Amino acid sequence: MSCRMFEGELLTELMLRYWGHPLAEDTDYRNGLLESAAKAIRISMEGQELIDGLPPSEMNFVAAVWYAEWASLDSSAPEIPAEELQQREAWLKAMRQAAPSCFCNQSKLSD
Repeated sequence: MSCRMFEGELLTELMLRYWGHPLAEDTDYRNGLLESAAKAIRISMEGQELIDGLPPSEMNFVAAVWYAEWASLDSSAPEIPAEELQQREAWLKAMRQAAPSCFCNQSKLSD
């Protein structure tokens, strides 16, 4: 683990394990998810909105991990076994419910 990415790796692992992601034990999956989340942050920094209602300038790490998982399901859902797909979709839902402030325009939180 590199020092710069340690916090991201730690948070990703905790998010996957605590909210019961079916691939939480898979190191390769976690590393790929972390790389995809970093890519989502870079794309947001260029001004592209990836999550409806979340301005690109407010993309955060939790939302980027969520987006990376959502995008991977969107692109490969037919290849994923039904039970695993259900578990991964449940994880996506659980993450949005657990940390709703990570998925919205921060200016709306103060209203």
